[in-house]
Amino acid sequence: MAKRTRIKNELLRVRVQVHGTMAHSTSQCLIFVLGIGFFTLCFLMTSLGGQFSAKRLGDSPFTIRTEVMGALESRGVLRKMSDMLEMMVKRMDVLARLENSTDFRKGEEARFPPDRSVPAAGLMERIQAIAQNVSDIAVKVDQILRNSLMNGKVIEGRRDQCEVPRDPKYPDCSGKVEWMRARWTSDPCYAFFGVDGTECSFLIYLSEVEWFCPPLPWRNQTAAMPSSKPPPRGQAAFRSNLSYLLELIGSGKESLIFMKKRVRHLASQWLLATQSLAQKLKGRRRDQKQILIHIGFLTEESGDVFSPRVLKGGPLGEMVQWADILAALFVLGHSLKVTVSLKELQSNLGVPPGRGNCPLTVPLPFDLIYTDYHGLQQMKQHMGLSFKKYRCRVRVIDTFGTEPAYNLEEYATLHGYRTNWGYWNLNPKQFMTMFRQRKVPASSGGPSLCQEPWPSATARVPAASEKSQGT
Repeated sequence: MAKRTRIKNELLRVRVQVHGTMAHSTSQCLIFVLGIGFFTLCFLMTSLGGQFSAKRLGDSPFTIRTEVMGALESRGVLRKMSDMLEMMVKRMDVLARLENSTDFRKGEEARFPPDRSVPAAGLMERIQAIAQNVSDIAVKVDQILRNSLMNGKVIEGRRDQCEVPRDPKYPDCSGKVEWMRARWTSDPCYAFFGVDGTECSFLIYLSEVEWFCPPLPWRNQTAAMPSSKPPPRGQAAFRSNLSYLLELIGSGKESLIFMKKRVRHLASQWLLATQSLAQKLKGRRRDQKQILIHIGFLTEESGDVFSPRVLKGGPLGEMVQWADILAALFVLGHSLKVTVSLKELQSNLGVPPGRGNCPLTVPLPFDLIYTDYHGLQQMKQHMGLSFKKYRCRVRVIDTFGTEPAYNLEEYATLHGYRTNWGYWNLNPKQFMTMFRQRKVPASSGGPSLCQEPWPSATARVPAASEKSQGT
């Protein structure tokens, strides 16, 4: 009897150990199942999300990892997850058989209440369901990766098979492509806009940055289109306080100090002129213009030969004219930006890095640009094709004026007229001289500043000997 009791107690102890092992294994399995579920969710978010955001490097560590992993690696991870779950199912099956083979089923509910552990059968069903879900996910991810790979190959094939279009609306396209093939490395600005030496990069640049080739049909045309509507203009209001203008002009150069002295000296006269003009306009609305004022002769690149001579009897005519223009535009209520260095000019215009062969990175943010011949030359060197596009917005401070015969490059070259300051092909109204402009009759039908009003090279233009300087 004692021997039978001892054997029974030993079997009970083994049973307790078995149930403890099963409970411990069950809790571990639950934690593992939860971990597998969380990992699966993260994997799906990164795999699927990363595949569709391959252009956004650095969005998150998940995106970077997904972009590094290829299709084979992604499928391999899913297979490993499925194998691990199948292994868990097998181990749980062994534990279940061990439980069913125990002779001490009787009294189990009293010794081990149901709420102490999760039934093995229910846990196995959950693990099998997760394993099946992971298997289905692996198939879907495999399909998505295959489709993404095929689409990528199609796009790459299109990019590799770009051909120069033969469109009569773009007659210069083929010639520009030939030029790009030979010289695209001559200026870093081409690489800045994405040119990498391939035929497609040439066509993308020439159709979206410049305008010599037609748009490529497989490109996103909405991204390349400029904004449809400019922002609404504010209303210009007359100003009577010139303190802010003095801050805009700045200091550090004798020429700027002289301009500020002149503005202060004539402040009362500017105030009277403002009041007189306001009475004439009678509250009429005027749009506020964005105006860039680039004083080119004061930049270090031009030599700035005037500033050292201001207090030594040097010429002051240009500085007088600049001071009056600054004051007039300011009291009229326009928004001004004043620059006296090439670096400031490039920053305000949106010049791309390089040697100035590419257009501006953004549409010109200014309605007008007041500058001189030094500034005009700097703008032409750094604006690329944008200089020709926006040259109608330029106003040149030309103290004594330039004769039309020297302004038109074709006419001047044909007739042998040489000058260091001409050949700009601007409308004569764009030159701001110290001479009063004669009124043009309304019936004359004068051309707009943004049009090409020039006669042919054989047309009759007054020469230097026939017309006085400055007309």
